[in-house]
Amino acid sequence: MARVTTASLPSTQTIDRYVSEINRYKLLTREQEMELAVRYRDASDLQAAHKLVVSNLRFVVKIAHEYRGYGFKLLDLIQEGNIGLMMAVKKFDPAKGYRLISYAVWWIRAYIQNFIIRSWSLVKLGTTQAQRKLFFKLRSERERADRAAGPGSTASTTDLAQRLDVGETDVVDMEMRLSARDFSLDVELDEGARQTHLDLLKSDGENQETELADLEEKALVRGKVSQAMRNLNEKERYIVENRLMTDEPKTLHEIGEHFHISRERARQIEGNVLRKIRTALVGSGLEPMAA
Repeated sequence: MARVTTASLPSTQTIDRYVSEINRYKLLTREQEMELAVRYRDASDLQAAHKLVVSNLRFVVKIAHEYRGYGFKLLDLIQEGNIGLMMAVKKFDPAKGYRLISYAVWWIRAYIQNFIIRSWSLVKLGTTQAQRKLFFKLRSERERADRAAGPGSTASTTDLAQRLDVGETDVVDMEMRLSARDFSLDVELDEGARQTHLDLLKSDGENQETELADLEEKALVRGKVSQAMRNLNEKERYIVENRLMTDEPKTLHEIGEHFHISRERARQIEGNVLRKIRTALVGSGLEPMAA
C-alpha cells in the first residue's frame, strides 16, 4: 500500500491517551466501508485507505490485549498489529462481500504472533508450524484445563496433551520455553564481581575431559558473540543492550525517539542485528531462531 504508514496514525507513549485518540474515529457502516475500499482498490486513494485503517484501530488494541501474558509491552504489540491491519487493507477485496475486520483479524494476529516468536529467544528452540501453534494455544488451554480440574487443582500434563492432541514431551518442552526468557550465564551476580551465573551451575560432567570440552565450546560461542558485537555500530549495539538482552526491553518507538529515527527504521536495524548474530553463530550449535 503506497505510503500508509504508522506515521499517519496518532502516536503517543501512553496507552490511555492512544485509546482516547483512536476512539475519535467512528466505526464505518458496511456501505461506507465498501465505498472506501472500492476507491482504494480502483483509484489507489490513500485517503480512503487511511480512513479504513483508523476506523479499525480499536480492534487492534483489543486483539493485542490477548497477548499481554507473553511479557511484551502492549504498545509494541499494538504497533505490530497496526502493521497487520494496514497489510489487510492493502489486500482486502470488497467484492468478496465480508467486512474488513473479519478479514483483517488474521493479518493482525499473524503480525503480533510473528513479533512474539521473533523476539522470544535468540536461541533456536525449534519453530515448526505445529510448535508455533502449540506456543500460542498452550497458555489458554492450560488455564481452561486447570479450571476444569477444580479449585486449587492443576491439570496433569497427560490431560493437557490429550486436549491439544500432542505428545506429553511437547507440552513439557513448550511450558519450559514459556516459563523463562533468555538471560546470559556470563552476567556478573553483582556489579564488579568476578562470579557469574555460570559459576553457580551444578557440574554434572562425567569427567574432566568432558568438562573441558564443554568449557571450550562455551568459550567458542562467547568468542563468536563478542566478535559479532565488535562488528555492530552504535545503533545496533544499543538495540542489543536495550531491547534484545534486557529484562525490560525498550519499544521500537522508544529506540526510534532515542536516535531520532522512525520506528520502521528501528525495526530494520533490529533485523540487521539479528542477521549478523545468526551469521556469527553458524556452526556453534546455538544458531538464533529464524524470524
